[in-house]
Amino acid sequence: MDSLIEHAHEFYIDGQWVQPTTSNKLDVINPATEESICTIAMGGPEDVDAAVAAARRAFPSFSQTSREERVELLGRVIDEYIARAEDLATVVSAEMGAPPKLAAKAQVPAGVGHLMTMQGILKDFEFEEQRGSTLLVHEPVGVCGLITPWNWPLNQIACKLAPALAAGCTMVLKPSEVAPLNALILAEVLDAAGVPAGVFNLVNGDGPTVGTALASHPDVDMMSFTGSTRAGIEVARNAAPTVKRVAQELGGKSANIILDDADFEAAISRDVVGMCTNSGQSCNAGTRMLVPQHRMEEAAAIARTAAERVHAGTDGEGIQIGPVVSEAQFEKIQGYIQKGIEEGAKLEIGGPGRPDGVSTGYYVQPTVFSHVTNDMTIAREEIFGPVLSIIGYADEEEAIRIANDTEYGLSGYVSSGDHQHAVDVARQIRTGNVHVNGAGPDFNAPFGGYKRSGNGREWGEDGLQEFLETKAILGAAG
Repeated sequence: MDSLIEHAHEFYIDGQWVQPTTSNKLDVINPATEESICTIAMGGPEDVDAAVAAARRAFPSFSQTSREERVELLGRVIDEYIARAEDLATVVSAEMGAPPKLAAKAQVPAGVGHLMTMQGILKDFEFEEQRGSTLLVHEPVGVCGLITPWNWPLNQIACKLAPALAAGCTMVLKPSEVAPLNALILAEVLDAAGVPAGVFNLVNGDGPTVGTALASHPDVDMMSFTGSTRAGIEVARNAAPTVKRVAQELGGKSANIILDDADFEAAISRDVVGMCTNSGQSCNAGTRMLVPQHRMEEAAAIARTAAERVHAGTDGEGIQIGPVVSEAQFEKIQGYIQKGIEEGAKLEIGGPGRPDGVSTGYYVQPTVFSHVTNDMTIAREEIFGPVLSIIGYADEEEAIRIANDTEYGLSGYVSSGDHQHAVDVARQIRTGNVHVNGAGPDFNAPFGGYKRSGNGREWGEDGLQEFLETKAILGAAG
């Protein structure tokens, strides 16, 4: 592991690995062992100033590179990323707890998937459009601050990095201090790929220090943030005085409507496992499962059986999930589980405490509550763990009302034996995306939320548009 984290005590600024201006360090904890992997340097405002200055210097030249140059650059980044895929999977598994198979087969491929998708989009994207006598020109927005979380770290860095590079922007990344090691390797990838000095910069640190300095910096033109709604509000507040663009992908409490004509056994079993994937640490997880009230007991039994196959721990049969990312996250989830019991939801499986036989690591038992009402805490607040709330509805109209009765609007799920019926219901859900009958993610489709789940869109062409300004040149046609 030590050979993979050569630059843990340095930052990547202006094409070089440099010493931080502070002496602050932070332990990176392996959530499976509760032991320190290493320490990382924690930056301060002066490190942010240096990184932003480098990005500002690089912008005039990089913004004028040709489409072909940026397509070629993305190709080199993809090649170097693939060459380091095993190293990336190793550190992701160690620092945020993803089982090795999930790290290698989902976490790491998600990052390169965004890079490849954006390279394809860039080849055909129209940066200029003639509209009457006016020429519309799409230009890079400028210096971008990127703040990313720990749960799908490479996915969430890449879906910002790829469009920023494609647009011709320069950037400063502050990855999560909880899982920062993958970002250090990614900086090595970009360096090896020949990304010009100053185009990409990395400063590790916490939100109140480095995040605030970046969001409030007068030479940053745009902030792209993924994380909790609470932290997103702070980013927007700090960015407001300089009127910079702010794109936010925030929390979720997604509803999963199982319609009466759906295949209950298949849909519920599939979606319980899906909700538990990544230990429930996905902002778009379908944590509110809505079922017909008269079939509550049937649905609960299917969910209970499916959850029995999901094993949280270091051994055992069935589907394995890792620990949640930290002690703080573990304790937060335990509090929610206890709250669900206290508020009268029926605990079908799981519950407080670690799985039987597990004494080390932040492992949470896959937990299913039935007979939940939508006013309960476990139905209102984002738990970010493998905890499912099953809510009953009287009819389809009430199912849609309950699905929309939330401050969030990131994702949703609908299952029906009639596919068009599922699509019709999906149209009525107030969220940025809806998965119909188990449809998986699509890197070309926009990802983002309504309401307190954020604003703006990532992924695909819509993600590229976020990093572009539109200029109208009137009378260009003469």
